[in-house]
Amino acid sequence: MNPLDPSAVVSRRRFLAQAGAAVSLAPSLASSLGAAEVAKAALPKGKAEHCIFVWLGGGASHVDTFDPKRMGDGKKVAGSAYPSIDTAIPGVKVTEHLKNCAGVLDRFALVRTLNHDVIDEHAAAVNRLHTGRPTSGSVIYPSIGSIVAHERGSLAEGVPAYVVMGYPNVTRGPGFLGARHGYLYLTDTDAGPAGLRRPEDLDPRRAANREKLLGTLREDYVGGRGGDKPVRDYDAAMGESFKLGKGDFMKAFQLDREPASLRQAYGGEFGQRCLLARRLVQTGVRFMEVAFNLNFLNGTGWDTHNEGHKNQHLLIRDLDQALATLVIDLEKNKLLDKTLIVVATEFGRPPEFDGQGGRGHQSKTFSGVFAGGGLKTGQAIGTTDDLGKTIVDRPVSVPDFHATIHCALGINPSKSLYDDQDRPVPITDRGSPIASLFA
Repeated sequence: MNPLDPSAVVSRRRFLAQAGAAVSLAPSLASSLGAAEVAKAALPKGKAEHCIFVWLGGGASHVDTFDPKRMGDGKKVAGSAYPSIDTAIPGVKVTEHLKNCAGVLDRFALVRTLNHDVIDEHAAAVNRLHTGRPTSGSVIYPSIGSIVAHERGSLAEGVPAYVVMGYPNVTRGPGFLGARHGYLYLTDTDAGPAGLRRPEDLDPRRAANREKLLGTLREDYVGGRGGDKPVRDYDAAMGESFKLGKGDFMKAFQLDREPASLRQAYGGEFGQRCLLARRLVQTGVRFMEVAFNLNFLNGTGWDTHNEGHKNQHLLIRDLDQALATLVIDLEKNKLLDKTLIVVATEFGRPPEFDGQGGRGHQSKTFSGVFAGGGLKTGQAIGTTDDLGKTIVDRPVSVPDFHATIHCALGINPSKSLYDDQDRPVPITDRGSPIASLFA
């Protein structure tokens, strides 16, 4: 073998990693391998096939939604803004504006002690919840949606593995995994992606000729740059996009085929996105992010500083109507056990009110939500103090939250992926799944 042949050169990082592993195993190889096998066997593996990731951008107040506390006065007395009500889980309460979810909360699991160390930076906190890691100057980490797309792919030909309903953002992207594991984003839930619709004045024959010509150009370009991974990834993504426009994928956007009563039950724009998510599940999409970023309802969305807090209840009611209907609809279609619903936000809100009756930011404890997915639901995980400011028991880190999602989808959260430098990067940053959800 020619030692100067690039194909014979072993990555220095991988060599050192393997060498280090060999040294650490040497003292007691048999016992170490046994422990590794035990750890692998102990890792739960769920049976969910899809994930609908509901994103409450801005920082939803946990004390006004899924972890209500004593009533505050909107001024000097800290506490929740709304009274709490009983739910289908004995002893577990939610705010009065979540009355529909309360009735089916036995299909949910509330995670009340989610936490991280980012406080005042929305962008950094959004990145943390999507990638499970702090930002890095040397590595662009993939989002959880891209990791799921990479590990599981779509369930049908001509269907994307990963869809984002909302505007594109780098935190949702594939990072070092490359463009082929990126997302298809939607801003029009009625008609679908405009780029996949053929212009009315372009007949099928002309379209086929154009595609054939483009195919020749793509082949020549990629052939001349075969070692350029970004080019290969981009070309693969382009090839997938052609398939999307030809199959049954676009039929998912025909929401008017659903009964009017069901569309009405889902509610407004956010609700229609949730209905579309159910239809995308049925086409074979693996991971969907459904962004609830309707700022016009209260002027600020879930970032309820100052005046934005006054109409926060309108957001909560919309969430309640759509989320409860989604759970029931999936269940009726025998899809709830196969579909993990996740509700996430970048951080929570403190119980104290600001000068105009709103709330600041709080990341040291806030709430996330799971529903369906074959998990052991009907429970609230973790306890916060009397005002929802401090964790009392069972803290759940963001890596733990991600590990739970991955395990529910049959993905090993400790498996390593490799970045452009051939450096191993575990799927989660030492995250452990929440064991009680798999018991």
